[in-house]
Order: sequence, then structure tokens, then C-alpha cells
Amino acid sequence: MYRTHTCGELSLANKSQVVTLAGWVQKVRDKGFMVWVDLRDRYGITQLIFDAERTDVKILEQAKALGREFVIQIEGEVIEREAKNDNIRTGAVEVLVKKLTILNSSKTPPFTIENKTDGGEELRMKYRYLDIRRKPVRDNLIFRHKVAQAVRSYLSDEGFIEIETPYLIKSTPEGARDFVVPSRMNEGQFYALPQSPQTFKQLLMVAGMDKYFQLVKCFRDEDLRADRQPEFTQIDCEMTFIDQEDILNTFEGLTKHLLKVIKNVDVTDFPRMTYAEAMKTYGNDKPDIRFGMKFGELTDLAQGKDFPVFDGQELVVGMAAPGCSDYSRKQTDALIDFVKRSQIGAKGLIFAKYNADGSFKSSVDKFYTQEDLQAWAERLNANKGDLILVMAGEADKTRGQLSALRMHMAETLGLRNPDVFAPLWVVDFPLLEWDEDSNRFHAMHHPFTSPKPEDIELLKTNPKAVRANAYDMVLNGNEIGGGSIRIHDKATQKMMFDYLGFTPEQAEDQFGFLMNAFEYGAPPHGGLAFGLDRLVAILGGQESIRDFIAFPKNNSGRDVMIDAPSKIDDAQLKELRLKLDL
Repeated sequence: MYRTHTCGELSLANKSQVVTLAGWVQKVRDKGFMVWVDLRDRYGITQLIFDAERTDVKILEQAKALGREFVIQIEGEVIEREAKNDNIRTGAVEVLVKKLTILNSSKTPPFTIENKTDGGEELRMKYRYLDIRRKPVRDNLIFRHKVAQAVRSYLSDEGFIEIETPYLIKSTPEGARDFVVPSRMNEGQFYALPQSPQTFKQLLMVAGMDKYFQLVKCFRDEDLRADRQPEFTQIDCEMTFIDQEDILNTFEGLTKHLLKVIKNVDVTDFPRMTYAEAMKTYGNDKPDIRFGMKFGELTDLAQGKDFPVFDGQELVVGMAAPGCSDYSRKQTDALIDFVKRSQIGAKGLIFAKYNADGSFKSSVDKFYTQEDLQAWAERLNANKGDLILVMAGEADKTRGQLSALRMHMAETLGLRNPDVFAPLWVVDFPLLEWDEDSNRFHAMHHPFTSPKPEDIELLKTNPKAVRANAYDMVLNGNEIGGGSIRIHDKATQKMMFDYLGFTPEQAEDQFGFLMNAFEYGAPPHGGLAFGLDRLVAILGGQESIRDFIAFPKNNSGRDVMIDAPSKIDDAQLKELRLKLDL
């Protein structure tokens, strides 16, 4: 056998035993008459010792010739270390090597295989198989495995059945762009890779499977960022004979289970907030509620004081940054520069310091009295020592800009503690949103989301006011999952397609199979999908998902390790009957 033990399990209990280990050379320390080698595998590091007194001279010379990342096998006796290393599990022992076999040599790696490496991200992605040898990345992948196992265990115990759905499906025009796949056997026709298994899981509910789940790959051809990849994994779930309350209770249970099993954190509070409240109070639909800084509307208090920046604006809104009244001019100027960045696009920022003695000092003292600023402070629930920050302009845009500032202040003040978990549900989303480019309504979630029954009549008179039977789960300022109660009858689904601008022919062409299924006794059903990559990253205390994916893409959607996407040769193009006109 290649090994009797791993490199992470030896202890003083193994003292005097003869063992066989195999792994990679992490480090070689050559003192001439004595050589130490750190041997690494997935499980840990064991120190090997070769010395002139106790080691055969040929084996000692072999050890001196070892390089980083050589793959070796050794046989030797476990002995107690004189200088113990409390930082590793095997730090009380070392192995006196009697036999050494080099299984494979290695080129010098392009970066150090250490916890802290000297390799940049692009270089490490090119040599991802080497990067995974580093403990932080390896531990992240093991952590992901544990989360996935906990999900499967919980859902299975709740009666869910894991069912695989197809990867080669039909392209639809709604949502993000599809990745398309040409069909060799069907000339001029294409499959699409699924953005989600949405219609298939609904068909499984029509089929009577009752509770379905799947850890499934999904694909979206869209712009990338730290928490987005062209291919990603969903925890996809669907249930029949349920209402919204059943869904929320089931997946609160899953979230609590994961936090307890994975992080040993007990979460009892699972607040619910409407979409309208989230936008008004936090400026976005995925608020981080680990800290305060709620918005307060100051329009009625701030206008009519001859301050032209506020007068005539749709909204004046502010928040109080805790303990920041001592900010210097340099610090407040930096905040102004931050909101003026092109990514945020604000024209400026007004501030008022609520001093410890109860007085105010603001950038608008010329226009507002101490009594006026006191009214602002009361509206914003500001305390002495806080810094009041105020913005004005078009309502939706200004709330979004203040939201960006809120998150920036939270980062600056260290309020986003990754070891604190604050989940919530955001409910009652708008069913439809207007798209200026296409000059028509689009489904905010997808076209199969059911409207609130009491709002259906508003589709004829005020479509913007119709609320969806939809919900998102938010954790620490990140949307980790979302879903809805689905439409389950053909008449309502047809009506929804009409409002979304589908002609009867388009609806039949794209979704006729689903409409037909609804005519065969479709039960009420609904579901939810978690983003597994994002959920794992947040539970792991990070917001970037890349280090929790074995082989991620870069910001351009490229796999720099295998150089994909890439061109295909003329013979393949001919076989697929494709002609590229570039």
C-alpha cells in the first residue's frame, strides 16, 4: 500500500510505530548533516527527519535532492520531537525515515503553496490545480461539501426527493441571456443550457412528486462580478399543496439547520419585511440588518428653507452614522468623493454633526437653525455623537445612492461582522417592472409567479401596483434565495403572458408544453431556490464565491486554466452546419 496513515493523523500515541506516508514535499530544510522535510497531503503536514547518524547515506542524499511539490513515499519510525509545533496536529512527533521513494518529481511551482501565497489571482486561476493544494482553498471546498451534505440531509428528512432535470433544453426570451448549444442531428436548431430548472420542477409537481429538490448547475450569459459566475449551483426546491407560509417555514428551518450544523449558531429571529418597506428604509431589497442606520425621510423638514439643493427635489432622505460626529473635514470630504463616484452618481452630500454637548455643526448652518437640525436628528433616531448624512433627488435613485453610502459606512466602522448572521424574508415584491428599452412590462421574477389574489383586478387598471406572491431570503445583505407561489391554471397563465406582451403564438411556441400540462389537474404549488455558491461563501465568512468553486471563471467569463471558451476547428463547424462570419 502507498500509506498506512495520512499526514494529518500521527501523534504520540503512534510513537515507535513503523509507518508509511505519501504526499507532496512542502518544504526542505538542509543543515548538511541533517535534513527536515515537511510532507503534506489533504489531511495535514508531518515532519520527516533524515540525519547522518541514523539514516542511510544514500537516503540522506536523496532527501537533499528533493524539491518543492515532489511526490514521495516514505517508511520510517514515529519519534517524539524535541521542539514541538503546537500549530499543527502532528506537531508532537516526526518520522525518522528509513526508506524514501520518489514517485514523481515536480517543476518549481509558479507561486508558493502556502496559506499566504505570493501568487496573484489570475496566476493562481491558471494553475488552479496547484492553488487547491493550499490549505485555505482546500478547506473552502471541504466546507462547501459539508454545506451540501447538510442540505441534502435536511431536505431528505423533510420528505423531499432529489430528481435530476435536463441540461439541454429550449431557449426562452425571458430573463438573462441563454448559452446555446447547436444540435448536429437537427440542422439549424439549438438547445439552451438552463438558467434554472423552473418549468421542469413545475412539471414534476403536476406529475405528483409533491416535494422535489436538486443541487443543480445553472447557466446565465451575463456580466460577471465577485458573487456571479456564468455557471453556478442552485439548491432548487418545489412543493405542492402549500401556501407562502408553508414555504417560509420550511426554508427558515433549513437555514436554521445550516447555521446550527455548520456554524454552531442558533438563530431564532427571522423577521419579515415588505419590498416597499425595504426600499423605503434601506434603499435596496436585500438589506443588511446586522446594524442600524435606517433611512428617514426629511422632505417636509428640509424644504422651504431657501436651500436650493433641497427645494424642488422629489425626496430628501438621510441616516445617522453612529459615533462619527468627530469626523474631520478630510473624512467628510472623502465621503462626498465616494458618493460622487461614477458607480454611485450622486451630486453631493450634506452632513450635520450631532455633538456630544447636544449642539449641531453642519454644512448648511446658513439655512438651518439648531432647532431644524434637532428635528432632523429626531426623525433619524440620531444620538449625540452621531454624524447625520443627507441626500436629495429623484426618489428611487437617491435611496439607492444612500444605500451604497450606508454599506460603505458599515464597512468603514466594522459593523459587518462575518461571524454574526442576520437572516430575513423580503416579501410582496412587485409582480411586474417596466422596461424602457422594450417599452413593455417584464416579470420581476419570472412569468410563472402568481399575483396576490387580492391584486389580480389591478392588472387591468394599475399593473405597477400588483404584488407578487414572491419572497426572497436575505442573509447579511445578500440575497441567498428566492421563490414564489406559482400560477397553476391555464387561464391565469395565459393572462400573465398577455400582460407580458406575448402573442398567443409566442406563448404557445415557448411554453405550450406547460400550458397543456396545466389542463391535466395541476395542483397548487410553489418553491424556492438558494444560490449554493453564495450561501457557502457567506457561511464561510466571505462574499466572493470564487474560492468556494473548484474551477471558477475570471471576470471575463474565461477559464484561463484550460483556455475556454475557444475556437473550434472548421471540421466541427462543418459538421454542425455553422458558418462564422466575423
